[in-house]
Amino acid sequence: MTGRSRRTGPSTATAARRARAAAPRPGRPARPPVGRRAAEATPELDRLLHALNDPEPGIRQTAAVALGLLCDPRGRGSLLATLGDPDAGVRAAAVDALGALGRPESRPELERALADESPPVRANAAGALGRLADPASVAALARARNDAVPEVRLAVVSALGRVGDAASVAALAPCLADPSDRVRRAAVLALGRGADAPRLATIRGLLDDPARRVRVAAAVVLGRHRDRSSVAPLLAILERPETWEKPAVLVALGQIGAPESVPALLGAAEHDASWVRVCAIHALGEMRCPEAADAVRRHLADPAWSVRGAAAIALGHVGGRIDLARLSALLEDEHSWPRRGATYALGELGLSEAAPRLRESLADRDAEVRLAAIWSLGHLGDDGARDLLLQVLREQDGAPDRPPPSEPPTGDGRLGTDAASRLFDATVQALGRVVHGGDPLVARALREARDRLSDDELDRPALLPLPELHTGRALPTVRDLFDGAIPAAIDPDEE
Repeated sequence: MTGRSRRTGPSTATAARRARAAAPRPGRPARPPVGRRAAEATPELDRLLHALNDPEPGIRQTAAVALGLLCDPRGRGSLLATLGDPDAGVRAAAVDALGALGRPESRPELERALADESPPVRANAAGALGRLADPASVAALARARNDAVPEVRLAVVSALGRVGDAASVAALAPCLADPSDRVRRAAVLALGRGADAPRLATIRGLLDDPARRVRVAAAVVLGRHRDRSSVAPLLAILERPETWEKPAVLVALGQIGAPESVPALLGAAEHDASWVRVCAIHALGEMRCPEAADAVRRHLADPAWSVRGAAAIALGHVGGRIDLARLSALLEDEHSWPRRGATYALGELGLSEAAPRLRESLADRDAEVRLAAIWSLGHLGDDGARDLLLQVLREQDGAPDRPPPSEPPTGDGRLGTDAASRLFDATVQALGRVVHGGDPLVARALREARDRLSDDELDRPALLPLPELHTGRALPTVRDLFDGAIPAAIDPDEE
């Protein structure tokens, strides 16, 4: 047949793009491809299933990738058949797609794929089994620990870590002696998902591993779990001339918070390397002692802007009212990071006298500084910032008269970019905090902004400023932010 055949549906590439736009993301469920209703999605699925039999391997691979992004269980049977494809790239994509579907009944086929002749297929099979996190797959994964290819062993270790039961922990132990330092590092991080004493003792021993990346991973895990027994070996690492592992060790010591580490942290705060000083200042900010506070204050004048920024953030933890003038002066710093740190610190310390100057920071040329100002003014409950915050809300509300693109590349919808979404979310939260006794104007503006968002946009996790991430509370959705802010803005008499 000569000439181009007539197409009855979208191309495989178009179907793949639409599947990517429809793919589930954290906090957002899967949805039909952009511009189509759920009832109309079947022809597009059929097109992808048909493309799995295309004579061109690249098209078959693209179709398999798209089916994984689409996460439609109706594609499972065709993907299983594709595991016998002669092209390794197609098989690898099919295995990955089966993992994305998350169907436990695919486990036997995925376990068989661990013996595929192609390393990428074997690695993807391990990754897919990790997504299933089925304890029944531990035996097959354990057999794959001795694969000749480090990338496959790396995927196996990650999968065992995601399963997380006692059998998988036991299967991870031999991986700590793997000849590849990348695999050993992954084994440390996988074991670090739990915090029982035997695991931490094992990881503590890896602080003497010959590979720096393994030692750093061990320090990260021990710090995350605040393992007091690791303080002495961590302090010993600080005494070595090696510089590159010091930052992870300093952060770990700060997380553990042992008073005996303060002298070493004070010494590291004077290190020649600015990135070491940054981590030392960060750790001192967790210590809550006079010596730490004094050192942090000195470094507000550090020649490195990164250290000045870290000192400002730390002072928000260990400072007090006596630091109002110091932090206010730092709002004029030439670099945005110290300005951002000072802005957060003034809010965290509850220094309401700084509110007028913080309002000026809502016009800072740097978006991160503006975000910090929004949070701090909300945290201070500054009702004088109401009109300015309303203006920010309108600016970030994504031009409601502009229709969203039919196939957005990132899926952030009307708000467009992460920067805009972060400013928007923080402003909604702040408006709920600065109104007192009801404010009809704020209530109306919040309702209008909420009503312009789709359900997907309302149900995504809120992108909140730094201090909100350290509270230990679960992150709210955007809908939660509106549900908290609108009642605060409603006059009780109105109801």
